[in-house]
Amino acid sequence: MKFTFWGVRGSIPSPGPRTVRYGGNTTCIEVRTDNDSLLIIDAGTGIFPLAQALVAAPRRPIEANIFITHSHWDHIHGLPFFAPLFVPGSLVRVHGAAPEPGQDISHVVGVQLQPNYFPVSEAELAARVEYHTLAVGERLVLDDAVVSNVLMGHPVTDLGYRIDCNGKALFFTGDHEPMFNPYPASHAEHDAFQEHVARHTGAIDALAHGVDALIVDCSYTREEYPSKVGWGHGTFDNAIAMALRCGVRRLYCTHHEPTRSDDELEAVFADVMARHAGALGELQVSLAYEGLEVTL
Repeated sequence: MKFTFWGVRGSIPSPGPRTVRYGGNTTCIEVRTDNDSLLIIDAGTGIFPLAQALVAAPRRPIEANIFITHSHWDHIHGLPFFAPLFVPGSLVRVHGAAPEPGQDISHVVGVQLQPNYFPVSEAELAARVEYHTLAVGERLVLDDAVVSNVLMGHPVTDLGYRIDCNGKALFFTGDHEPMFNPYPASHAEHDAFQEHVARHTGAIDALAHGVDALIVDCSYTREEYPSKVGWGHGTFDNAIAMALRCGVRRLYCTHHEPTRSDDELEAVFADVMARHAGALGELQVSLAYEGLEVTL
């Protein structure tokens, strides 16, 4: 199994000379199983160059399984530009949780393809499109891979995905803020909330435990985080702590803050690594960048 990063920025695309090394596209990860089945995690703007590569390749028909972590724009706004949707004979399956009660994952596509927002209707797509609304905790077998999910910490329903293939595994958090406690210690709700946090964190750690590659939302530094509490994103320090708890081999930091230049990103990363020097053991920590390909 191997995976490639096609988009690593968070919140909004940030192209330009300040982000040329790590890339300005928003979240998209291509996963290829040992049988070369195609799984795509998230459909940010990074899915556009991935789509162009798929269409340029000779392989037909194109068959893709797209797993949406959640329905915020930076994780879905490349979906209407996924070129295989316009290639006859293609099969595109869209998987994800219902954005709201009473809806299903097709709502994510349907809203974007309304005429006020996009010039092509869903009825005009040339590919066959199938939708699979996932239940939290559902386990899905796709060819030689198994995809499992768990609910993450974010203001909307957000699924973290684990993909297993022939003894190798990766886990992507999507957007994730380790749950904060909104109650002062004097409140009666404090203890109950702490128990809830422990259960929630335990479920995430259990699914991520022992993976070969852990890909984590590292939007903020520890200094920036206090002014961002409740926004649904994590820090570099949170990610390293999670990786060490889960006993993973490699940690990839992604969802880079869009206002941060490549130089600034490397500077904050160097600071984090210096503070954790000597405590990482065999854990390898890397900044994700567009075009980074990893074989497990």
